[in-house]
Amino acid sequence: MNYVLFDGEVRNNLLPFTFTRPVADIRVGILTIREKWERYLGQAISTKTEDYLSEKYPLKAGRTNTMINASFLPNPDLIRQVNALKEKEALLWDGVVVAYRTESVNDSFVLTDFNCIAVNEVPLRIMHTWDIFSKNEDALQADFDMITKDRKSAPISPTNSLINPDQIFLEEGASVEHSILNATEGPIYIGKDAQVWEGSLIRGALALCDNATVKMGAKIYGATTIGPFGKVCGEISNSVLFGYSSKGHEGYLGNAVLGEWCNIGADSNNSNLKNNYAKVRLWNYATEKFEHTGLQFCGLMMGDHSKTAINTMFNTGTVIGVNCNVYVPGFPRNFIPSFSWGGASGFSTYPTNKAFDTAKVMMARRAVEFDAVEARILEHVFDETRKWRNYDN
Repeated sequence: MNYVLFDGEVRNNLLPFTFTRPVADIRVGILTIREKWERYLGQAISTKTEDYLSEKYPLKAGRTNTMINASFLPNPDLIRQVNALKEKEALLWDGVVVAYRTESVNDSFVLTDFNCIAVNEVPLRIMHTWDIFSKNEDALQADFDMITKDRKSAPISPTNSLINPDQIFLEEGASVEHSILNATEGPIYIGKDAQVWEGSLIRGALALCDNATVKMGAKIYGATTIGPFGKVCGEISNSVLFGYSSKGHEGYLGNAVLGEWCNIGADSNNSNLKNNYAKVRLWNYATEKFEHTGLQFCGLMMGDHSKTAINTMFNTGTVIGVNCNVYVPGFPRNFIPSFSWGGASGFSTYPTNKAFDTAKVMMARRAVEFDAVEARILEHVFDETRKWRNYDN
């Protein structure tokens, strides 16, 4: 059986993160959505996504294909229902297609052509950017249970103070010294070759993914995910950092999501609570206006390759696009379009040649090549987001 994860109608609600990846490659919990499905199904899974992303994320077709809505996170019961699908059968949840079986991966789904079956259990679904951090606790616990089932943690150094150690798991090569790990409120997962340096205070749930680092004296509250090769310090609460992103110094990050290759300058802070305690509104690319999140706590959403200078401040509910460089004192606007350069005193366009030069240097430091495929994706994003950079005119 060939499985394909498709973006679905929520793709535009998950921008800026889906400017540069399919919905399937959003990280929530320990794993990306794609990695979760692949572990459950025991095979590699391709994606049906935007044309400009398909060179990096190609679609693979089979004789018979099970198409899966990538906004839904798998669980054992859902896996059983997906695997039980027959040709021209579809799984639905609250009127939304979860999965269907078909011969052609390119045919549009027409409800009347399928025998529809209801999903048994309420599935976990990522529909908005803020779901990535607000549902991270549930996703992290589910991943932890799946990954650690019938396995034993690598030894944990006796220099540490552990609370609820049964919910603390270290992979091979992980290192934690002279720190306090409290898994009372959620599990703590330390990935392969990840490091927690001396004096760190960690309260679960936490996912520190492979080769990531928590620097000395960090204070981390759950539910937080630090993606592969990430590096963090300071104070972090209920935030998700995708791979290769850094917040390596003091400063506060809360109820936030950072894409890949982001860097937060020293002593930068984001607000996650309005002074009047009102519910937070957040920029929505689909409607091109600020929409209610229904949340009282909501901080920073930052797309891939964006960076801040030291002492940068962000208002509650700030959305930053792809390849932005934010600096100068004061609070910048709470929607910053992709490829913007500046801060509170104003912005100009960040040219692609300069942005790409920076990306090449940053990625090379982690032995990752900035290639022509990556450049073409970002050039498309530059053109697609031009309409929001009114300083281009």
